[in-house]
Amino acid sequence: MNTSGHRFPKAIILFAVYSKLKFGLSYREVEELLQMRGVSIDHSTIQRWVFKFTPYFIQRVRNNKHQVGKRWRMDETYIKVKGQWRYLYRAVDKQGNTVDFLLTKRRQRMSAQSFLIKAIQGNGVPEIINIDKSGSNTHAIRVYNKRCYTSIEIRQCKYLNNIVEQDHRHVKWRLQRGLGFKEFESAKRTIGGVEVIQMIKKNQVKNPMSTNYRTFCSLVG
Repeated sequence: MNTSGHRFPKAIILFAVYSKLKFGLSYREVEELLQMRGVSIDHSTIQRWVFKFTPYFIQRVRNNKHQVGKRWRMDETYIKVKGQWRYLYRAVDKQGNTVDFLLTKRRQRMSAQSFLIKAIQGNGVPEIINIDKSGSNTHAIRVYNKRCYTSIEIRQCKYLNNIVEQDHRHVKWRLQRGLGFKEFESAKRTIGGVEVIQMIKKNQVKNPMSTNYRTFCSLVG
């Protein structure tokens, strides 16, 4: 993580970004938190740090996470961005480990297909995917099977998707505590950061340290 050219040291930047992503605080609340520790930083600066460094954090966690299981639960939930509903596609495995996530502007077949391709590229081909009765998710899996000569089994069992639905709540709770999103790209990066912090909490990364925060710092270097 290259912080050259920044006025504040890396440790302060890491603490500010982690606090925002972990606790769902508003940027002004993170600003106040740092002021209580004798560090004066404007909330707009913290926002720029989150926007700039979060993609790096996401990639580092992806490169250092354990392999997930082959039985997935796939679902989507709603996130409001600039007063409009956007769609967060997510999948977890049988043990509740996060497989992948993708924020999209629309809920349609291409969105579900894009998410499925992204999830498989990063985690391998699953044996079974449990979904709700969404036609777009069913279509995405069938198209993937046909084009890539795979045999992913589609299962529609509502109670099995309770795992991913419960997992949605942890992410949405942190987002709802903030003041909302004004831009799609900002929402995409922040949600990605919240997701990887949740993955650290689930012990999905290799060689974890004594605390989630120390694990986070060790990953980003």
